[in-house]
Amino acid sequence: MKIYHNPRCSKSRKGLQYLEDKGCNFEVVSYLTDGLNEKELTELIAKTGKKPFDFVRQHEKDYKEQYKGKVLSDEEWIKVLVENPKLLHRPIVVNGDKAVLGNPPENIDEIL
Repeated sequence: MKIYHNPRCSKSRKGLQYLEDKGCNFEVVSYLTDGLNEKELTELIAKTGKKPFDFVRQHEKDYKEQYKGKVLSDEEWIKVLVENPKLLHRPIVVNGDKAVLGNPPENIDEIL
């Protein structure tokens, strides 16, 4: 398992704690420092069955100032998220060929 984690985000920390409390073995990916490329993010989001826009943090200042109201393709949203990783909802937890947004942390149960 992997958790794409932002240690400064309380929701991401709760997801990490949830995995620890469940006794899961997992790898932590600090996507803000390690980065994500378009291919990785596309594959990651595909494992959730959701659209890239579902992973955009719409309450962020950068989103409101630069992207609110814009109609972009899935590929364009992927590019936006790769270039602006703080706009990516977190944590994202991957187990094999499935992934979920771990907010709320109980969502993680879907892939355990």
